[in-house]
Amino acid sequence: MNDQARTRKPISPARLWFGFAGSAASWVALGIIDLLITWQACLGQEHYGGAHLEPGVKVLYLVVTLLLLVTAISAGGVSFRNWRELSRGGNLANAEGRGREEYMALIGVFVSFTLGIGIVLLGIPLTIIDLCVRAR
Repeated sequence: MNDQARTRKPISPARLWFGFAGSAASWVALGIIDLLITWQACLGQEHYGGAHLEPGVKVLYLVVTLLLLVTAISAGGVSFRNWRELSRGGNLANAEGRGREEYMALIGVFVSFTLGIGIVLLGIPLTIIDLCVRAR
């Protein structure tokens, strides 16, 4: 066993899995919540008429979007810290996932970045167009 492996602090499995899957779970949750909120709001709009949704629906959707975006960002931060500890401060441009833990941490960084952008792109249209128009 080499010195680097002996002196490395173990990373808890919960911290490793949160960094790896936290942003993916946030993205999936936002997709499901988006469908549920849109379905309920637009169904009510069709049944009761009216040109606009209640303002509470947009506020609820924006709050949920921001909470899930914060979760994705924190999962990315946890993954990055995990990777830094496991790789001993290596350069991210030349990163290699040596071993299962380091690979999970490195993939968590990239997945969090990518799905964080996806969460932003899913939430932006609500500020520009009506929720029910977007659903049609």
